[in-house]
Amino acid sequence: MTMLKHLPADASPEQLSETLTADGACIVDNVLDAAALENLKSEIMPYIEATEVGRDDFTGRHTTRTGALVARSQACRDLVMNDLILGGANVFLKPYCERIQLHLTQVIRIMPGQERQPLHRDRLAWGGFMPDHIEPQFNTIWAVTDFTQENGATQVVPGSNNWEPGREAHGEDIQYAEMKAGSVLVYSGSVIHSGGANVSDGDRIGINNTYALGWLRQEENQYLSCPPHIAKDFDPELRDLLGYAMGSYALGYFTPPTGPGENPEVVPPEFLFDGKVASWGDDLYDSVTERSKEVREEASV
Repeated sequence: MTMLKHLPADASPEQLSETLTADGACIVDNVLDAAALENLKSEIMPYIEATEVGRDDFTGRHTTRTGALVARSQACRDLVMNDLILGGANVFLKPYCERIQLHLTQVIRIMPGQERQPLHRDRLAWGGFMPDHIEPQFNTIWAVTDFTQENGATQVVPGSNNWEPGREAHGEDIQYAEMKAGSVLVYSGSVIHSGGANVSDGDRIGINNTYALGWLRQEENQYLSCPPHIAKDFDPELRDLLGYAMGSYALGYFTPPTGPGENPEVVPPEFLFDGKVASWGDDLYDSVTERSKEVREEASV
């Protein structure tokens, strides 16, 4: 049986990638200190407390899932851009793409009474269409609270990323990602895992930031969760990771919606932010903001 390994916070991106290739998952201990954790919680807790529980057994009827973290929290942006994690994601995924992208940001709060989530592989977000030899994801769950088996620590099946098709996980295969707050579980899209059952009297809170190949559809639509009028103030590297960059030679261009000859017909997403934006730029930010408001209002009806 493959055991869930622990790496130190000063591990290298290469070590992280090698461990994921071999085992599909590992824990990096004590990445955030107490001050960073308190700051993180102060920024995200108001959103967590306002989030409704899931509506089915998979999302969790005693679980809340809060998204749009890049737009809402500087501390969450720092997690996304963490040197070790982002470096590991690049080393792990770059064999299959020219550019990686942010796939999902979500706070998962498992509350008392939540049953175990069904075991699954995250790569199934794209159905069964992804060839087995391509690894599409590099995933993280940052522990905001301590993770214990009693409060719903993530269930992980180390080594299942290399199993033959059709093999199922049984009790003896399953381990628990028990870790201290400030540590992070890192796992591939091909490893079997799930949220654990919370039989304690407290919440288990983790932040699920995931990265994917730049030519795939994102699970969380970052252009809507973090539209241009918000993203324009971010570091260019973070904007690129959100998807405001070409995924490869011909993936991701757009045509500015302006009059004849007012702007080039084909430009990369960076055109929005590189200082060359013509007068239509501010109008576009305003229209995106207004449409986002309309979508939220329509969804609440």
